[in-house]
Amino acid sequence: MSASAALLEVAAYLDQYLRIREVPDEAGAVNGLQVENHSGRLVRVVAAVDASHATIEGIVGGEPTLLVVHHGLLWDGNVAVTGRRYRRLAMLLQRDIAVYAAHIPLDIHPDVGNNVGLARLLGLTNLSSFDSYKGIPLGVRGDYPEGLARERLVDRLNQCLNTGARLMPGGPAISRSVGVITGAGGSRIAAAREAGLDTFITGEGAHHTFFDAMELGINVIYAGHYATEQVGVKALAAHLTDRFGLPWEFHDHPTGL
Repeated sequence: MSASAALLEVAAYLDQYLRIREVPDEAGAVNGLQVENHSGRLVRVVAAVDASHATIEGIVGGEPTLLVVHHGLLWDGNVAVTGRRYRRLAMLLQRDIAVYAAHIPLDIHPDVGNNVGLARLLGLTNLSSFDSYKGIPLGVRGDYPEGLARERLVDRLNQCLNTGARLMPGGPAISRSVGVITGAGGSRIAAAREAGLDTFITGEGAHHTFFDAMELGINVIYAGHYATEQVGVKALAAHLTDRFGLPWEFHDHPTGL
Protein backbone atom coordinates (compact mmCIF):
# COMPACT_ATOMS: atom_id res chain seq x y z
CA MET A 1 0.00 0.00 0.00
CA SER A 2 1.35 3.44 -0.90
CA ALA A 3 2.21 5.97 1.79
CA SER A 4 -0.28 8.61 2.85
CA ALA A 5 -0.29 11.50 5.30
CA ALA A 6 -2.75 13.89 6.88
CA LEU A 7 -2.79 17.26 5.14
CA LEU A 8 -2.89 19.31 8.33
CA GLU A 9 0.03 17.35 9.80
CA VAL A 10 2.16 18.06 6.72
CA ALA A 11 1.11 21.72 6.65
CA ALA A 12 1.93 22.18 10.33
CA TYR A 13 5.34 20.62 9.80
CA LEU A 14 6.04 22.91 6.84
CA ASP A 15 4.97 25.97 8.82
CA GLN A 16 7.56 25.12 11.46
CA TYR A 17 10.31 23.97 9.06
CA LEU A 18 10.05 27.09 6.87
CA ARG A 19 9.34 29.49 9.77
CA ILE A 20 6.25 30.69 7.96
CA ARG A 21 5.01 32.87 10.84
CA GLU A 22 8.40 34.44 11.51
CA VAL A 23 9.74 35.38 8.08
CA PRO A 24 8.43 38.68 6.65
CA ASP A 25 7.19 38.91 3.09
CA GLU A 26 5.72 41.31 0.57
CA ALA A 27 2.47 43.05 1.42
CA GLY A 28 -0.45 40.82 0.45
CA ALA A 29 1.57 37.62 0.18
CA VAL A 30 -0.03 34.64 1.94
CA ASN A 31 2.39 31.90 2.97
CA GLY A 32 1.38 28.48 4.21
CA LEU A 33 -1.64 26.35 3.43
CA GLN A 34 -3.76 28.32 0.95
CA VAL A 35 -6.31 25.68 -0.06
CA GLU A 36 -7.37 22.48 1.73
CA ASN A 37 -8.41 19.38 -0.19
CA HIS A 38 -11.73 17.72 0.62
CA SER A 39 -10.27 14.35 1.66
CA GLY A 40 -7.77 15.87 4.09
CA ARG A 41 -5.28 13.19 3.04
CA LEU A 42 -2.24 13.21 0.77
CA VAL A 43 -0.65 10.46 -1.29
CA ARG A 44 1.72 12.55 -3.42
CA VAL A 45 3.40 15.92 -3.75
CA VAL A 46 3.59 18.01 -6.91
CA ALA A 47 6.16 20.80 -6.93
CA ALA A 48 5.84 23.82 -9.23
CA VAL A 49 7.06 27.39 -9.31
CA ASP A 50 3.61 28.90 -9.88
CA ALA A 51 0.05 27.94 -8.94
CA SER A 52 -1.04 28.68 -12.50
CA HIS A 53 -4.00 27.29 -14.44
CA ALA A 54 -1.60 25.17 -16.53
CA THR A 55 0.03 23.69 -13.42
CA ILE A 56 -3.28 22.75 -11.81
CA GLU A 57 -4.72 21.42 -15.08
CA GLY A 58 -1.65 19.22 -15.52
CA ILE A 59 -2.26 17.35 -12.25
CA VAL A 60 -4.28 14.34 -13.33
CA GLY A 61 -5.40 11.14 -11.67
CA GLY A 62 -7.71 12.41 -8.95
CA GLU A 63 -5.39 11.31 -6.12
CA PRO A 64 -5.17 13.45 -2.98
CA THR A 65 -2.31 15.78 -3.82
CA LEU A 66 -0.32 18.55 -2.18
CA LEU A 67 0.74 21.21 -4.69
CA VAL A 68 3.80 22.96 -3.28
CA VAL A 69 4.57 26.27 -4.99
CA HIS A 70 6.76 29.32 -4.62
CA HIS A 71 4.25 31.74 -6.14
CA GLY A 72 0.83 30.96 -4.68
CA LEU A 73 -2.73 31.91 -5.49
CA LEU A 74 -3.15 34.78 -3.03
CA TRP A 75 -1.31 38.08 -3.47
CA ASP A 76 -3.94 40.79 -3.65
CA GLY A 77 -5.98 40.69 -0.47
CA ASN A 78 -9.67 40.07 0.05
CA VAL A 79 -11.05 40.00 -3.49
CA ALA A 80 -13.94 38.23 -5.22
CA VAL A 81 -13.56 34.59 -6.28
CA THR A 82 -14.32 35.23 -9.95
CA GLY A 83 -12.59 34.86 -13.31
CA ARG A 84 -9.30 33.02 -13.31
CA ARG A 85 -9.25 32.86 -9.49
CA TYR A 86 -12.55 30.94 -9.58
CA ARG A 87 -11.36 28.63 -12.39
CA ARG A 88 -8.19 27.72 -10.51
CA LEU A 89 -10.00 27.14 -7.25
CA ALA A 90 -12.72 25.06 -8.90
CA MET A 91 -10.14 22.74 -10.47
CA LEU A 92 -8.34 22.34 -7.15
CA LEU A 93 -11.51 21.37 -5.33
CA GLN A 94 -12.70 19.02 -8.07
CA ARG A 95 -9.34 17.20 -8.17
CA ASP A 96 -8.71 16.90 -4.41
CA ILE A 97 -5.63 19.13 -4.58
CA ALA A 98 -4.38 21.20 -1.65
CA VAL A 99 -2.05 24.16 -2.16
CA TYR A 100 0.86 25.17 0.05
CA ALA A 101 2.84 28.31 -0.86
CA ALA A 102 6.17 29.58 0.43
CA HIS A 103 7.64 32.75 -1.03
CA ILE A 104 10.39 34.57 0.94
CA PRO A 105 10.48 31.75 3.53
CA LEU A 106 11.57 29.40 0.74
CA ASP A 107 14.01 31.86 -0.84
CA ILE A 108 16.03 32.18 2.36
CA HIS A 109 15.80 28.71 3.91
CA PRO A 110 19.29 27.44 4.84
CA ASP A 111 18.71 23.86 3.63
CA VAL A 112 16.11 23.83 0.82
CA GLY A 113 16.07 27.51 -0.11
CA ASN A 114 16.32 28.87 -3.63
CA ASN A 115 19.40 30.94 -2.87
CA VAL A 116 21.47 28.31 -1.09
CA GLY A 117 20.30 25.61 -3.49
CA LEU A 118 21.45 27.51 -6.56
CA ALA A 119 24.76 28.39 -4.91
CA ARG A 120 25.37 24.70 -4.26
CA LEU A 121 24.39 23.71 -7.80
CA LEU A 122 26.98 26.14 -9.10
CA GLY A 123 29.70 24.62 -6.94
CA LEU A 124 30.36 27.69 -4.81
CA THR A 125 32.27 27.11 -1.57
CA ASN A 126 32.50 28.88 1.81
CA LEU A 127 28.81 29.82 1.70
CA SER A 128 27.54 32.63 3.91
CA SER A 129 24.87 35.33 3.80
CA PHE A 130 24.92 38.86 2.44
CA ASP A 131 22.30 41.60 2.20
CA SER A 132 19.05 41.60 4.17
CA TYR A 133 15.29 41.89 3.72
CA LYS A 134 13.22 43.50 6.49
CA GLY A 135 15.90 42.60 8.99
CA ILE A 136 16.53 39.00 7.95
CA PRO A 137 19.48 37.58 5.93
CA LEU A 138 18.58 37.38 2.25
CA GLY A 139 21.27 36.43 -0.27
CA VAL A 140 23.89 33.70 -0.28
CA ARG A 141 27.49 34.34 -1.26
CA GLY A 142 30.27 31.91 -2.03
CA ASP A 143 33.66 31.54 -3.62
CA TYR A 144 35.48 30.04 -6.54
CA PRO A 145 38.94 29.93 -4.90
CA GLU A 146 40.64 29.12 -8.21
CA GLY A 147 38.47 31.53 -10.15
CA LEU A 148 36.02 30.81 -12.95
CA ALA A 149 35.70 32.71 -16.22
CA ARG A 150 32.42 34.62 -16.15
CA GLU A 151 31.41 33.11 -19.50
CA ARG A 152 31.89 29.64 -18.05
CA LEU A 153 29.69 30.62 -15.13
CA VAL A 154 26.97 31.61 -17.60
CA ASP A 155 27.37 28.21 -19.28
CA ARG A 156 27.11 26.48 -15.92
CA LEU A 157 23.89 28.32 -15.14
CA ASN A 158 22.43 27.39 -18.50
CA GLN A 159 23.26 23.73 -17.95
CA CYS A 160 21.96 23.61 -14.37
CA LEU A 161 18.72 25.49 -15.01
CA ASN A 162 18.03 24.88 -18.71
CA THR A 163 17.87 28.61 -19.22
CA GLY A 164 19.36 31.36 -21.37
CA ALA A 165 21.32 33.44 -18.88
CA ARG A 166 22.45 36.94 -19.87
CA LEU A 167 25.69 38.51 -18.70
CA MET A 168 26.26 42.21 -18.02
CA PRO A 169 30.08 42.24 -17.89
CA GLY A 170 30.74 45.10 -15.51
CA GLY A 171 33.29 43.30 -13.36
CA PRO A 172 36.44 41.23 -13.79
CA ALA A 173 36.75 38.52 -16.44
CA ILE A 174 37.36 35.91 -13.75
CA SER A 175 34.69 35.46 -11.08
CA ARG A 176 35.89 34.62 -7.57
CA SER A 177 33.28 35.99 -5.15
CA VAL A 178 29.69 35.38 -6.26
CA GLY A 179 26.34 36.31 -4.74
CA VAL A 180 22.95 34.73 -5.40
CA ILE A 181 19.47 36.17 -4.89
CA THR A 182 16.93 34.32 -7.02
CA GLY A 183 13.88 35.86 -8.66
CA ALA A 184 13.55 39.63 -9.14
CA GLY A 185 16.78 40.68 -7.43
CA GLY A 186 17.96 43.35 -9.86
CA SER A 187 17.51 46.06 -7.25
CA ARG A 188 20.17 44.43 -5.06
CA ILE A 189 23.15 45.03 -7.38
CA ALA A 190 24.54 47.85 -5.26
CA ALA A 191 24.19 45.73 -2.11
CA ALA A 192 26.12 42.92 -3.81
CA ARG A 193 28.91 45.31 -4.75
CA GLU A 194 28.99 46.76 -1.23
CA ALA A 195 29.42 43.22 0.08
CA GLY A 196 32.64 42.94 -1.95
CA LEU A 197 31.29 40.57 -4.60
CA ASP A 198 32.63 40.66 -8.13
CA THR A 199 29.66 38.75 -9.61
CA PHE A 200 25.96 38.75 -8.79
CA ILE A 201 23.40 36.21 -10.03
CA THR A 202 19.67 36.80 -9.96
CA GLY A 203 16.62 36.19 -12.11
CA GLU A 204 15.73 39.55 -13.59
CA GLY A 205 15.87 43.30 -13.19
CA ALA A 206 14.85 46.60 -14.69
CA HIS A 207 16.37 48.16 -17.82
CA HIS A 208 18.52 50.65 -15.91
CA THR A 209 20.28 47.89 -13.99
CA PHE A 210 22.60 47.40 -16.97
CA PHE A 211 24.15 50.75 -16.12
CA ASP A 212 24.23 49.85 -12.44
CA ALA A 213 26.34 46.82 -13.26
CA MET A 214 28.69 48.61 -15.63
CA GLU A 215 29.19 51.71 -13.48
CA LEU A 216 29.53 49.85 -10.17
CA GLY A 217 32.06 47.43 -11.67
CA ILE A 218 30.30 44.14 -11.01
CA ASN A 219 29.30 41.27 -13.27
CA VAL A 220 25.56 40.71 -13.18
CA ILE A 221 23.93 37.60 -14.62
CA TYR A 222 20.19 37.43 -15.22
CA ALA A 223 19.29 33.75 -15.44
CA GLY A 224 15.48 34.12 -15.46
CA HIS A 225 12.99 34.62 -12.65
CA TYR A 226 11.29 31.29 -13.28
CA ALA A 227 14.50 29.36 -13.91
CA THR A 228 16.26 30.47 -10.74
CA GLU A 229 13.24 29.62 -8.58
CA GLN A 230 12.82 26.00 -9.67
CA VAL A 231 15.45 24.95 -7.18
CA GLY A 232 13.68 25.46 -3.88
CA VAL A 233 10.35 23.77 -4.63
CA LYS A 234 12.18 20.68 -5.91
CA ALA A 235 14.33 20.51 -2.79
CA LEU A 236 11.33 21.04 -0.53
CA ALA A 237 9.30 18.33 -2.24
CA ALA A 238 12.22 15.90 -1.96
CA HIS A 239 12.46 16.77 1.74
CA LEU A 240 8.77 15.90 2.18
CA THR A 241 9.42 12.54 0.56
CA ASP A 242 12.17 11.87 3.08
CA ARG A 243 10.00 13.00 5.97
CA PHE A 244 6.60 11.52 5.07
CA GLY A 245 7.32 8.94 2.37
CA LEU A 246 5.16 10.73 -0.20
CA PRO A 247 6.38 10.47 -3.80
CA TRP A 248 6.95 13.76 -5.60
CA GLU A 249 7.17 15.10 -9.13
CA PHE A 250 7.98 18.47 -10.67
CA HIS A 251 5.60 20.17 -13.10
CA ASP A 252 7.56 22.45 -15.40
CA HIS A 253 5.75 25.44 -16.91
CA PRO A 254 8.54 27.87 -17.86
CA THR A 255 7.62 31.46 -18.58
CA GLY A 256 10.80 32.46 -20.38
CA LEU A 257 11.11 35.37 -17.93
